[in-house]
Amino acid sequence: MKKLIFLIGTGVVCSISAIAQNDIDAMRYSQLTFGGTARFASMAGSMGALGGDMSGLSYNPAGIGVYRKGEISITPVLFSQSTSSTYNSTNARDRKLNLALGNIGIVGAIPLNSEKNGGWEFINFAFTYNQTNNFNSRINIQGYSHNSSLLDNYVAAANGNASSNFDSFSTNLAYQTYLINPIGIPNQYSHVLPNYGELQRKYVDSKGYMGEGVLNMGANFRNKLFIGGTIGFVKIRYNESSTYSESSDTTHGFRSFSLDNSLSTTGKGYNLKLGVIVKPTDWLNIGVAIHTPTGIMLTDKYSSTITSDVDTSGVATTFTAASPKGSFNYTATTPWRAIGSIGFIIKKVAVINAEYEYVDYKYAQLNSTPNVFTDVNTTIRNKYSSAGNIRVGAEYRWDPFAVRIGYAFYGSPFRSGENANANRTSYTAGVGYRYKHFFMDMAYVYSMYTEYNYLYDSGKLTSIKNDYAASSVLFTVGAKF
Repeated sequence: MKKLIFLIGTGVVCSISAIAQNDIDAMRYSQLTFGGTARFASMAGSMGALGGDMSGLSYNPAGIGVYRKGEISITPVLFSQSTSSTYNSTNARDRKLNLALGNIGIVGAIPLNSEKNGGWEFINFAFTYNQTNNFNSRINIQGYSHNSSLLDNYVAAANGNASSNFDSFSTNLAYQTYLINPIGIPNQYSHVLPNYGELQRKYVDSKGYMGEGVLNMGANFRNKLFIGGTIGFVKIRYNESSTYSESSDTTHGFRSFSLDNSLSTTGKGYNLKLGVIVKPTDWLNIGVAIHTPTGIMLTDKYSSTITSDVDTSGVATTFTAASPKGSFNYTATTPWRAIGSIGFIIKKVAVINAEYEYVDYKYAQLNSTPNVFTDVNTTIRNKYSSAGNIRVGAEYRWDPFAVRIGYAFYGSPFRSGENANANRTSYTAGVGYRYKHFFMDMAYVYSMYTEYNYLYDSGKLTSIKNDYAASSVLFTVGAKF
């Protein structure tokens, strides 16, 4: 199994070689964000005890029981993420814009004769799509290293091996481009960088999304009990192109090298969600939801190229070596989720919802046939832990307008280390307009977090501090029927 050099929207992870699957892949698909409709986003995704929103069905399926009319809507999203990376006192920034589909769907509400049906008021259904993650980002890292090079890792991997046995996605590329060379002792090698102090750069452009198609059904019992269930059909597309380079103006025999990696991941998965909302009084709602793990079938396609600019026998020469096209099929399983919500209805003009979501990230895992992920899954269990996510949202209405605000706190999934406090926070606001059967909503979401990572595996490297800030503008237009 090849190891991976890659960087995702949640941080930088680089190792010696080109492509493999590790704990970061499991976390990429286990950490979700709230998207969907503008109303849902403007309340920070906190509607678990209130219901009545398409995107809320991906959190508490019982929310469909609140509907008394059919509904159709669509939500485009303008997403922007900026990253500030600091490595060895050098700071670099980058930013990326993306236009995405946050939500589209339809809800059907079928009234029942409660007297003939034992108190059941409605039976409802929904077909909807909600975006649950956005992978679009650009990240730029640069800084001088005074005690380490990626070439050290290539030499360590090469020593003790004949060149015919080198990894075709990493060590062999360095060998073919004269970055590592034999030293006259059988199966022993050195690299062309005699002194450190080289400028290291890393540039990554990633794009893609994680979305969920929802098939939802629910019912309303005497306007006091709402139940619902959802089958979720998850779709994933993730593409990344990255360039890692080292260069020096002062080292004899070496000018620079660059490693270009390309990774494309596609996947499909399934999950089941069950939810209940209880309304003990006119002003209080209580909601509970359980999400099964999502099983995702994934395919990675990848390739690598190294280009070097070195001095051989006093002549500056450029060499290039490319890997074959690689492909690997595997599965990822995300953790269970449990959500508890409480909602307050204030004189039919305002609502407040608060909820707590529990996720134990150490139960995420990767699998394949044959299974090559024993060490990866051990790393997941040791590196990650449970986390609590808190979301609070409020809405005030004076017909036909509404204003909304929200706050979300996502606990760090990391057990210890610099990232133990890698919590995410989001601040949200929005407005809405409803007139007869037509409605439109707008929302703004600002999210931020900080993570520490490394360019590649080395005990000599200092960590990179990555500060992420993302802004989303959502606009929903819809109709009731």
